[in-house]
Formats: sequence, structure tokens, C-alpha cells
Amino acid sequence: MKSCTILGILIMFLAGCSSNSFSDGSSGNMTVGMVFDVGGRGDKSFNDAAYHGLEMSRDSLGVDIVYIEPTGEGADREAALRQLAADPAIKVIFGVGLLFSEDIAAMAEEFSDKYFACIDYQPEAGKSIPENLSGIAFEDKRGSFLAGALAGLTTKSGSVGFIGGMESNIIKRFEDGYTDGAKHVNPDITVISGYIGMTGSAFTNPAKGKELALGQYAKGVDIIYQAAGLSGLGVVEAARETGNLVIGTDRDQEELAPGYVLTSITKAVDRAVFATVEQVQSGDFQGGQMNVFGLVGRYTDYVYNKNNASLISEDVHAKVEKLRQQIIDGDLVVD
Repeated sequence: MKSCTILGILIMFLAGCSSNSFSDGSSGNMTVGMVFDVGGRGDKSFNDAAYHGLEMSRDSLGVDIVYIEPTGEGADREAALRQLAADPAIKVIFGVGLLFSEDIAAMAEEFSDKYFACIDYQPEAGKSIPENLSGIAFEDKRGSFLAGALAGLTTKSGSVGFIGGMESNIIKRFEDGYTDGAKHVNPDITVISGYIGMTGSAFTNPAKGKELALGQYAKGVDIIYQAAGLSGLGVVEAARETGNLVIGTDRDQEELAPGYVLTSITKAVDRAVFATVEQVQSGDFQGGQMNVFGLVGRYTDYVYNKNNASLISEDVHAKVEKLRQQIIDGDLVVD
């Protein structure tokens, strides 16, 4: 729900924070809170997947939900997390995105009676993860390897592209996995890479994403893999305009440009959120560690269905499935 409730207003008043807080439900059940990454809901990607996990938890587990939209570049994440942690009704708090890592670890130590979870958590070197914090990660490099393999087996020009949002270690893993996968199946392929920027705002600039994509397509690239959050919508639009292909990320993005989305590398952020809430309810919270959701169980996966089957031949699909199983079995190392 987008309507601001008394609970949301009260939280904002007590914390004095500029973020927009919303609540859905006041049944007296356990309440789960979430602070979104830059771009907020409506990105058709990372944040929307996380919110779907909240909805699943509300509808299937009976919890109430509260969420906070970011402002600007999300610089107020510490204050937003504190808003939620200070409310006695909220038991579980999620930070959506690697940029939360340092702040959410500090909050977990300060509020030891709460449970915290961070999507794409990046532990600080030399420091242990608090026992009440679950670091959630996905096998993004392995998924990106499969994206590269699909691109390498499908390209007609012999040149493919990558566009990342914020130039960072985690997005670099997407690029490296994609490049490795493309070259594994097509050693002579050319891979052109670009990034939107160096700060969190790089995930919120569709115009820049489109500009970079148009530039790559003009150089002969016919498939671009984008890992750029909201900025990736511009890459998708460039694919549609030029008649080329794009590979989406985090969620199935086929609906954004039917016929132009070769596949999407999905991270089941929604299922990870749901599983974490379920763990808290059952008393089996897995804190103090990294919890990786990977190719096994298809928590990290690529989309192949009736919507894109015309773009991916049966032969290519079979080859990529074989690579996927080789990675799971350890016969093909992608780390």
C-alpha cells in the first residue's frame, strides 16, 4: 500500500527522518520492516523483487509490513534503519542493497534484540557478522556466466556489451562472469563494457543507461547485458529502438520490451526475503553468516520460457543447461 498510515507517520515523527515510510497492516502480528535501495519501488528490478518478498510474507505468513523509500542517493540509510529498529513492533529489518552493509552491521550491534538481513551484503574485511544479521548473497557471477554464454551463442555480430550501474566490486563480478561466459563458448567474441557512474545515483539514471547502450549498439554490439537497476530501463529502451537484444537482471524484464529481451538473469530476492522471515517465525534464523542463494534451487537463474523461446534455440538452451549443471557439479569452476 502506498498510503501513509498512522504507524508510518509516527515512526517518521519520532525519528525526524526525511525518508518516506509506509505501513501495511496493523493486526498485532510480527512486523517486518524494509528500507529500499536507491531508485526505490518501481524499478522493475531489485527493489521490486524485494518488495514482492514482503508481499509474499504478508500474504502467506501473516506478518505486517513497513517500508521506507529512499531519498536522493539514499544517504539517509542509517537514519532509515534506525527508524525501524526504534519501533518495538518491528522484529525483522531488511536493507536492500550492498550500500547498506556497513550501516546495517552497526544497527545490528546496537539493537541486539532485533533481526536484520541485508541483500547483497558485503562483510567488512576482518570483522565478523553480528549474530542477529543475515548476509544474503546470490551467485551473481555464475548467473552472469550463463548470460555471457547465451550472448556468445546467440550473437550474430560477434560483439556483445555490458553496462553496469555503480562501478563496484559486486557489479564487477557481473561483468567478469559475463565476459568469461561469452569467451568460454565463443573465444573470438568482443565484449565492450561501460558503467553509469561511481556513486549510488548510477542506479537511478535511465537516460545515461540509454546513452551508453546506443553508443555500444552503434559500435556493432547486438546484445547488451545490463546490471544497472533503474538505469537499466534506458538500456532496454535502447534495445527496442535499435532492434537489438538486451539481457535483463534481477527480475524477468521481458514485459518491458517483448521480443527484444533475450533473457534475464534473475535473483530470487523475493524468495530470499520470504525464507528469512519464515526462519524468524520458526526460530531458525541463520544469522552471523553469509547465506548464499545460488544455481541450486534456481535462486540464481536465467529465464527461458514461452516468451523468449523464439530467441533462444533449443540447441543453445541445451548447451546452457549443460553449463549450468557443470557449474553445480563442480566440473566448471566459476568463482
